[in-house]
Amino acid sequence: MKINGYFLAGSLVWLSAATVVAQPNPSSGHNNDQRSVREVPVRNSNGRNWQNNNSENTRNNNADSSTNSNDDVAEEENSTDTTVDNSSETSIDETEDTSGNNGDSSTDVNEDNSDSSDNSTISDDEENSTTGDSDITWIVNSTDERAPYIYENNSNQQVLVNVQSVEPVTVAGKEYTRISATGIPDYQIEITQEILDALINRPKASSDFVSGYPQVQAGEVVSFGQDIGYRSNSSCGSEAGYGFWPPGPVCPENVSHVGYIPAEPEASTDNCETGLGVQGYWVNGTSIYQWSDGQSVNNTWHTLAPMAEVYDVDICGGHAANGDYHHHFYSDCLAEIAGDTADGHSPIYGYTADGYAIYGPWEDTGVLAKSSWAIRDYDDPRSDTGCGVAGQRSCLLIDEYDIDRGVSNTNNTGPTTSGSYTSQSGNEFETPAGFFYEDYYWDESLTAQGREYLDQFNGHTDSERGYHYHLTVTQDSNGQLVPAFPFTFGPRFAGKLDDQTIVNRCSTTVGR
Repeated sequence: MKINGYFLAGSLVWLSAATVVAQPNPSSGHNNDQRSVREVPVRNSNGRNWQNNNSENTRNNNADSSTNSNDDVAEEENSTDTTVDNSSETSIDETEDTSGNNGDSSTDVNEDNSDSSDNSTISDDEENSTTGDSDITWIVNSTDERAPYIYENNSNQQVLVNVQSVEPVTVAGKEYTRISATGIPDYQIEITQEILDALINRPKASSDFVSGYPQVQAGEVVSFGQDIGYRSNSSCGSEAGYGFWPPGPVCPENVSHVGYIPAEPEASTDNCETGLGVQGYWVNGTSIYQWSDGQSVNNTWHTLAPMAEVYDVDICGGHAANGDYHHHFYSDCLAEIAGDTADGHSPIYGYTADGYAIYGPWEDTGVLAKSSWAIRDYDDPRSDTGCGVAGQRSCLLIDEYDIDRGVSNTNNTGPTTSGSYTSQSGNEFETPAGFFYEDYYWDESLTAQGREYLDQFNGHTDSERGYHYHLTVTQDSNGQLVPAFPFTFGPRFAGKLDDQTIVNRCSTTVGR
């Protein structure tokens, strides 16, 4: 069965890819008045209240409420062009097997990130600041709460959840906020009828679930890693993650993130592509990944994780690659931890490596932030963005940031807009316009409209928050929020990277 959908907010939202419109993005200008990571309030320990913090202000975590997901299936999410984390852990290197893909699919993976280990200069040069304010939105685990179903390697000790520490530091004269986290969240999800129906209606439910059916009921509250009946990867142990993730993805592990986020981000003057792997942290210390799943067709047409991996994520829309749990797109679980009630401007959901905050999808009450990335028109042979033959993917934009430069023909053709793509997990998807990265271009005229329209980096500036990114979604006729390209931020960083930041250099290849 060919399907096209998104696993979103714990439910599978079905739609035609033609309706997955790229959203317009406002003001592309940056200023230096962006909100510092140190100026944001810390979550109160008992829920959605906000307060100015001192180091004691944290959120109490429920050890029985964690919902993480793991997915090694179609992602090689760390490239040699990108440094992942300035931590003492080895990098997240994902190698993806494309044997499950159809004949025209090829893989752009097998990359080893030799740069993603510790930067020794940090520990040598850094100077812990004892003054200054470390107020941030981070969900800090101050009571040693532990995940009920995720264990330390070769141990019967459960893993600590959320963020372990947040502190201001100075490295080589520059101020950063240093974040230490296990990368394991404490999500707790109530199974709605909608979520249950989505699980039951998976196209491969008979093989995805051990008994052919999810072992969970509507109204039940599920903790992160709790068995709901999936036939999980063998890396997951019984009562230790097995059954929470669909087939393919490995189970998440304590990856011991240690990352440095610039306290005062600076706008980049270079074109700096995002890459695979960790690109920042959500407020619970889990990883922010960008749009790519590391796969392509004919090494040319790069698949989008929120589309091609829709059946490879858990009921919170996340999964793990080499043990690193992450999200590529908006989900209700992220909204919940951020305290986003859709009443006014969304709060901060996380920070990217360049230091800019990612806010949720809402620009104001009832007003979504809008991506300014538009979908190419392949169906009109006379279209400036098409290939001269209706429905054919036989040409590439010379510059996705300037469509006036035209297109160039390619022998590495992609599926037609009525064709199909088989994912790593063996699910077959229709491929209408909007399925691949190469289907998009930045529409400057949308950005020029300002207000809720974002720029080419998926961000904009306002007087209260300075420059910031937004998660982008559209809203369907049923009120469901559907991820919209580029989903989190990017495809390029708006701010500068440096030797200490979570990512310390730009990717040299789109999608890698």
